[in-house]
Amino acid sequence: MKKPPQDLSKLLHQSGKLPDLAEKAELLLYLDQHVKQIIAGPVAEQLKVANFRQGVLVIETTSAAWAARINFQKPKLLAQLQAETLPILTAIEVKVNPRLAMYDAKPKLGHKELSPAAAEHIAALAENIGGSLGEKLKRLASLASRNK
Repeated sequence: MKKPPQDLSKLLHQSGKLPDLAEKAELLLYLDQHVKQIIAGPVAEQLKVANFRQGVLVIETTSAAWAARINFQKPKLLAQLQAETLPILTAIEVKVNPRLAMYDAKPKLGHKELSPAAAEHIAALAENIGGSLGEKLKRLASLASRNK
């Protein structure tokens, strides 16, 4: 017999690896935001806090040029992070990850439009289907005329 699904909040508060992973993910997200506040400007858009292990903060960036700019600001960043957030921080390591450029920090929401031909097909289908589904299809078809 299969076990019933467990609530995710219960899994996160139990002992084991999952709560540790969730805690580390929250820490990395916080550190990423904090580092981006300290290093303002276009450099902040080109970096991501990748890991924190054994007192070393690993920052990834998209190119060697951005890595050089981050390395230039590393002493200031290290001192400020030690004073404000992480007293156990001993070093900052900057790595180049060109694939980081493929991931957009803020996904763009694409607003798709319904073509008139598709609206006609949906309206015809709505006429043959009754009930709440038919009403929903009629509303969907009406969106095409509103987008013009």
